[in-house]
Amino acid sequence: MKAAPRLSLTQQNALLLIGAFIVFELLVVTAAAYFLMLPLARRSAADLAGLMTLSAQTWSELPPVTRPAFEIELARAHSLALRAEPPHEPEPPSWRDPYLRFLLLSLAERTGASVAGSRETIGDETWLWVSLPTGGGYLSVGFPHSRIGSRPLHALVASLAGGLVLSLAAAWWLARRTTRPLARLQQAAASLGRGQTPERLPETGPREIAALSRRFNEMAREVEELLAARTVLLAGVSHDLRTPLARLRLAVEMLVRRPSAELVAQIETDIAVMDRLIGDVLTLARGFGNETVTCVDVAGLLAGLAASAPERVHVEATDLALEVPAGALRRVLGNLLENALRYSGDAPVELRAETVAGGIRIGVLDRGPGIPAAEQQAVFRPFYRLEASRNVGTGGSGLGLAIVRQLAAAHGWRVSLEDRPGGGLAAWLQIGEAGAAQPLAARAKMDTI
Repeated sequence: MKAAPRLSLTQQNALLLIGAFIVFELLVVTAAAYFLMLPLARRSAADLAGLMTLSAQTWSELPPVTRPAFEIELARAHSLALRAEPPHEPEPPSWRDPYLRFLLLSLAERTGASVAGSRETIGDETWLWVSLPTGGGYLSVGFPHSRIGSRPLHALVASLAGGLVLSLAAAWWLARRTTRPLARLQQAAASLGRGQTPERLPETGPREIAALSRRFNEMAREVEELLAARTVLLAGVSHDLRTPLARLRLAVEMLVRRPSAELVAQIETDIAVMDRLIGDVLTLARGFGNETVTCVDVAGLLAGLAASAPERVHVEATDLALEVPAGALRRVLGNLLENALRYSGDAPVELRAETVAGGIRIGVLDRGPGIPAAEQQAVFRPFYRLEASRNVGTGGSGLGLAIVRQLAAAHGWRVSLEDRPGGGLAAWLQIGEAGAAQPLAARAKMDTI
């Protein structure tokens, strides 16, 4: 069975607006008719009935000589006609107008008898006549239908028609205003799904549409950065693995011909280099996003890191505790310290922890050549090296700072580089309110409660 086609957003909006308008129109018409039109119609019909009965009584009491003048004045001032004879070829009345029903009821109340009405066409106009008792007979009093003037059914039909047109126009305008950014979003999403780079969506319009466009732009930028990082990562790994693989191949051939301890040591070194490179790549791809948060003694952690080079690394930290993932923090600071030791020669390196507003910051300060300001952001990209050679021993794998930036971003930390007065580089890790610091003694006291 074939499914029924779904309505477009324009059609749905049109139907909703038309339905809402029809309900609103019926409510307004009902309220206006009950509280306004019907009372006015009854009062107006009562006034006209009083004028008609008074005119008939006055006409019957006037001398025959003055009656023509009275009829002329009555027709001019009130659009009423008087005559003694009944209408010629009268037609049955069609009292579809509530006003005429009220008029007959008012006339019956004033005369004390049932009042009949008839309809007669005079020229191009329809006249309405009623017979009223006067003296010893009946007098016909009539008025043209145009004297009533009101057309409630016409007014209702006209308002409904106008409302339908306005509803359709409003639905079209609203749908166009809503579907245009959604159509752009659909095209951009399809382009992104095909692996292409979509154009950025304008962050304008209603708040919800602007927020959706802003979030899509952020997602598109993140996807582009992810694809670029993946490309760089794969290219860098393939490039950096070729050198140790070539040395391995050569060492294996030479080992077959002439075994030696030096060749075995070289093979082990190359294997260690490749293992470290693969480990760094896996760390960069996996991160420590799911690591459990524990209480970390900052001074103890820094002392443990300094133990790798106690003669060069100095620690300056107060007794503070942090609620952070210990492995991620150790990896970030370890990579920063490794870079500082590699590039600062024999100069000392300082590990410093200090409290700041809303948390703590930990610095790795060296007296090496530093990093030019123009490249202080570029060094966080994977496989970016300031050292021109591709030697892992002198320039590293190019993934250390990339891992630092990724781990810091995953845990809401902030890493920054700045030049030190007197030369060197200061790398600061800012840990904000998410890992707020507190004195270690206070922390130990809380743990015993």
